[in-house]
Amino acid sequence: MIARRQWEALGDVVLCSGYPTQLALTGLARLAGLAAVDDGGQLTLRFVAAISAADTVLLLGIIWWRLRQRGESPRQVLLGHQPQGRELLLGLALAPLLVVFISTGIWTLRYLWPALATVPVNPLEAMAGSATGAAVLAAVAIIAGGVREEVQRGFLLHRFHDLGGPVNGVLITSIAFGLGHVIQGWDAVIITGLLGAFWGLLYLRRGSITASLTSHALANSAQVLVAFLQRAA
Repeated sequence: MIARRQWEALGDVVLCSGYPTQLALTGLARLAGLAAVDDGGQLTLRFVAAISAADTVLLLGIIWWRLRQRGESPRQVLLGHQPQGRELLLGLALAPLLVVFISTGIWTLRYLWPALATVPVNPLEAMAGSATGAAVLAAVAIIAGGVREEVQRGFLLHRFHDLGGPVNGVLITSIAFGLGHVIQGWDAVIITGLLGAFWGLLYLRRGSITASLTSHALANSAQVLVAFLQRAA
């Protein structure tokens, strides 16, 4: 029974890692004629928004289903017993600190190790050139970034109780989280990996994804706003 439970947990981790679902959805989108890049070879906002929205719905559905299959409460696993108002306030307080960490971290890496800046212009931030583009990108950042990724992270770390412990899960999921942003450059991989570790440890400490979700969504939104203002200047 223990071995079977571990195999099931491993299957859940792989299935909900984000890679299988996004690869499948990308294939379906291309079959449907939705182009991933424009004539200039740049990612299209329409493609990013469509895949992000579909993957969010799909992953949240799978996670809810897998938790219920084990007789677990999604609310208890993801929100715990903490007063949610307090967790929300913590997330609000953390968001500005994370924005500072992201900007100074990227600057420091590029100063100390310029070769890590493998992408001259972040392809996602480049989509924030117009008010409409920035609004759509902000919605993607909140829903797919804040909500999906933190629900996903909480679920995966919960499953790592059967796979060597959640601390090991923080290491593995943070590496995967960082590598999922390689399209934005290797400097972004390192920073997002560190952020993933922080949000993972925060979930383990608080027993709730609320603070992580709130700070993640707000930090992402702030980055979109900064990108829009820079291009509008």
